[in-house]
Amino acid sequence: STAEKPILLNNITDAEAFISGAEVVVVGFFQDPESPEVSQFRLAAGRIAEVSFGLSTSPAVLTHYGVAANTVTLFRRVDNDRRDLDMNSKDVDAEKMTRFVRMNELRLVTEYNPVTAIGVMQSSLQLHLLLITDKMSPKHPKRMRKYQAAAELFKGKILFILVDSNLNSNERIVSFFKLKKSQLPALAIFHTPDEQQDVLTLDEVSVERVQDFCNRFLQ
Repeated sequence: STAEKPILLNNITDAEAFISGAEVVVVGFFQDPESPEVSQFRLAAGRIAEVSFGLSTSPAVLTHYGVAANTVTLFRRVDNDRRDLDMNSKDVDAEKMTRFVRMNELRLVTEYNPVTAIGVMQSSLQLHLLLITDKMSPKHPKRMRKYQAAAELFKGKILFILVDSNLNSNERIVSFFKLKKSQLPALAIFHTPDEQQDVLTLDEVSVERVQDFCNRFLQ
């Protein structure tokens, strides 16, 4: 419930356990728990149900993570990265914080949309694997389970992305890889620095096929 958000992190041990406990977490580092910035932070935490929010006013914790007071930091496991948002600039409010989280919440499998696209482009992982598929298909939950399992195997190496072929905003991705809707589902792998790519159309998503496709490209 929102009453439990954000969770208070009183010491380094609490903070480390909290941060390692999920794919994506957000921690607000503040000096004064009663400040207006903290109330905006609480507001943002209430809006994003599926992300855990923590709050710390402990000087030891702030020093441990090398942050200044009034910083909101998103920690993510997929590329062992973090993103900092400075709350000292006067115009940062719950709205901007929510956008910051939505943009940077990359997961083991990140669903591609105009907001997450920005975070995807900024990720330190330069290899992106896309599963381009119809989310409305009855086979979708099973495909996602297999794709998620494969993502675990390439954690820190390849960013796994889900592209819903039903969204109009994703049509240009389908055409970028020279695919037609009739050929989906398909896997597309893309190396951002030189735009090298490969495509594989498949009837069924299996961990082995995803693994083979990735390994071939990596070699």
